[in-house]
Amino acid sequence: MKLPLSLLALIFALFMSSAYAAPVSADEAALAAEQADPIARFAQSSGEEAVGDLLLQAMSLLGVAYRFGGNSPTSGLDCSGFIKYVFEKSLKVNLPRTSAEMAKVGRAIDRGDLVPGDLVFFDTRGFRNSHVGIYLGGNKFIHSPRTGKTIEVANMGQSYWAGRYNGARRVQRGAN
Repeated sequence: MKLPLSLLALIFALFMSSAYAAPVSADEAALAAEQADPIARFAQSSGEEAVGDLLLQAMSLLGVAYRFGGNSPTSGLDCSGFIKYVFEKSLKVNLPRTSAEMAKVGRAIDRGDLVPGDLVFFDTRGFRNSHVGIYLGGNKFIHSPRTGKTIEVANMGQSYWAGRYNGARRVQRGAN
């Protein structure tokens, strides 16, 4: 008697789902957790190392899809969801959810005083601070731009961004 291939696949899948796996050791569990989130072990850093960890976490998300209202790398991130996620993961800093609310946190920074890790704000939707990114240095920032795009590095000197720049804020590392 011949069974259809799809029926054989279903039987195999049911069999495999009931198969017993050996218990996982604490070391294996820690390794699996680190592989799932390799940046988490740096979360308790401070000073320059903390900023490095922040930027590393942000860069690890390059290519993640934009999704309006998104707050998870698996389902997509909008600009403020991206910033909130990175600050929580790397620095354990809980920022507000929207870019306009983020623009009230920390202290204002002049453009000439920007350092990596500062938040940079832009008017992309007809009102101040409607977009946010993380300054990387060298006039570059990382952000989640818009529907159909992914997290990317952009140049603040490009005419689009230069004309829409609203200011910057420095968030206290390790605050909250």
